[in-house]
Amino acid sequence: MDQPRIEPIAQQAYDALAEAYAAQVATKPHNAYYERPAMLSLLPDARGKRVLDAGCGPGIYAELLIERGAEVVAIDANAHMVRLAQQRLQGQAQVIQADLGQPLAFLPAASFDLIISPLALDYVADWEQTFAEFYRVLRRGGHFIFSIEHPQAKFDRHRATSTYFAVEQVEEHWSGFGIEVQMPSYRRPLSAVINPLMRAGFTLEQILEPLPTAEFAERDPEHYAELMREPGFLCIRAVKN
Repeated sequence: MDQPRIEPIAQQAYDALAEAYAAQVATKPHNAYYERPAMLSLLPDARGKRVLDAGCGPGIYAELLIERGAEVVAIDANAHMVRLAQQRLQGQAQVIQADLGQPLAFLPAASFDLIISPLALDYVADWEQTFAEFYRVLRRGGHFIFSIEHPQAKFDRHRATSTYFAVEQVEEHWSGFGIEVQMPSYRRPLSAVINPLMRAGFTLEQILEPLPTAEFAERDPEHYAELMREPGFLCIRAVKN
């Protein structure tokens, strides 16, 4: 018997947040001067490559990859984000509403050279299935590059009610984009980040605990100083051999 489909989390929050997120993410310091430079530093040459942007949001990365000569398929679970990505990309990429927590059966095996997933996997409970699907749709020699909230940073915010070793749903109050929302996500230990990747068949190439750029210091010196002391995000690059 088929299991009932579980709706992706955070849909209500992103419904409320989508427009403000799309308007600000290109210049918001944590994105523009911290996470994005780190992710871009891990990318191989994208020219002529077929890329899956898994959790595309409003299409910032898809746009950058197209500018670098890639052919992009972008997917996101949120209908508002899909619409905003379509508006940004103007037909230059295929944009599909799809849940990373479900099988990606509409994507053929060995059909991509690169998969990126920037700050999307924190909303997915079961990485075993997701990583197995990513491995399936990647070609040999293809890379999978993703960013998440750093497991230690996330645990520190929830240590009063959490056990570090658990994979669990947590909720936080977000106001950084000028709109107040309650944002659910999953937190997990470092082992639950790395082990599903290896069990799927990937070879780990690089772990990056990024530092903020000088532009971040100019825009937000308080958070710059904080991120120079302790991690906020974690970026990982793996390959299908």
